[in-house]
Amino acid sequence: MADCPLTMPTVLTPKKKKRVLVAMSGGVDSSVTAALLKEQGYEVIGVTFRLWSGNEGQEHSKACCGIDSVEDARRVANKLGIPHYVMNMTDFFARTVIANFINEYARGRTPNPCVRCNEFVKYRLFLQRALELDADYIATGHYARIVYNGRYRLLKAIDRQKDQSYVLYMLTQPVMERVLLPIGNFTKSQVREIAKRLELPVYSKPDSQEICFVEGDDYREFLRKMRPDLVKPGPIVTEDGKVIGTHMGVAFYTVGQRRGLGISNPEGEPLYVVRIDPETNTIVVGKRNALLTREAIVEAVNWVSSEPPKTAVRARVKHRYRSPEGLAWVEPISETKVRVIWDEPQWAVTPGQIAVFYDAETGEEVLGGGTICSTVSEKVSTSAPMVSTKVSAGA
Repeated sequence: MADCPLTMPTVLTPKKKKRVLVAMSGGVDSSVTAALLKEQGYEVIGVTFRLWSGNEGQEHSKACCGIDSVEDARRVANKLGIPHYVMNMTDFFARTVIANFINEYARGRTPNPCVRCNEFVKYRLFLQRALELDADYIATGHYARIVYNGRYRLLKAIDRQKDQSYVLYMLTQPVMERVLLPIGNFTKSQVREIAKRLELPVYSKPDSQEICFVEGDDYREFLRKMRPDLVKPGPIVTEDGKVIGTHMGVAFYTVGQRRGLGISNPEGEPLYVVRIDPETNTIVVGKRNALLTREAIVEAVNWVSSEPPKTAVRARVKHRYRSPEGLAWVEPISETKVRVIWDEPQWAVTPGQIAVFYDAETGEEVLGGGTICSTVSEKVSTSAPMVSTKVSAGA
């Protein structure tokens, strides 16, 4: 099946029925998503993506959307009595997700392929194909909520331990009009209880923790196989320029990394990767405090529920999926670029990762987010935010 253009329709046809295409990965979350929507009276069609066939035509069977997961999704669809199809997206996925994954590491940045997949595959290509099939909605098993009060707002899930709003910051108003996220109102334990009550065959299936196209979760081996030219040894140096080791290639390291460097500090204190310079093929290491920063530049910013602000806004900013949120000023540079200035230093803010802005008062609503492109060391950061006005959530 040919890939469709990346542009999304900006004018949506009026709703005439309730057909929903559910992205079914074969896991318990997407299975319960399909079950809940069927119980609510939707015409549900299950779709599993074929995303990656590997270097030698062998799919990673254990990953989400791998061979085993396709069979699990089909079994669930049969149990629910809904149609199930497999949608081939391998070429599109290779161009938009895998190529970016490799290129970002080659640039000395650390990408988040799941965010990229959500943006380009689930909420762009899948939605466009759903509309072509005369569906009203698409649905996914993400733990997050969409509410409407004149504009669509993206909120954290009820289960904060499973919340995935961070990876959905790219959603726009036209897209959210067509997206259903039913399990955002349940805890994970409740989702498993629903699956068990309905006798879905995946009710006890463990959650997938791997990057779907990286078998064994060893991204370095994946890079070596895909791009042998990235194996390009160079110096590991201290912040004062002293060479203390040799690296295998900048693509195989990430800011904040401590293990696997093959070096030691004569002073005994652990050393971490603090900077990666692909132009000079150099890895710079330093002590833990060298990774503290208060300031980052974030590009390709999407504002979920409002127009780009004219002045700095107060927000809670998360700079990695597992990092805590820190209070900060988010200062506009342009419509799609901002400067984030945290109140307190943040550790290992990494170019290529995603910074997501939540409302400052409750931390519940996603205001926007984008890709970190640079940081300023805490030792040299002297910036102060512009004179600012407070913007309430959803303004």
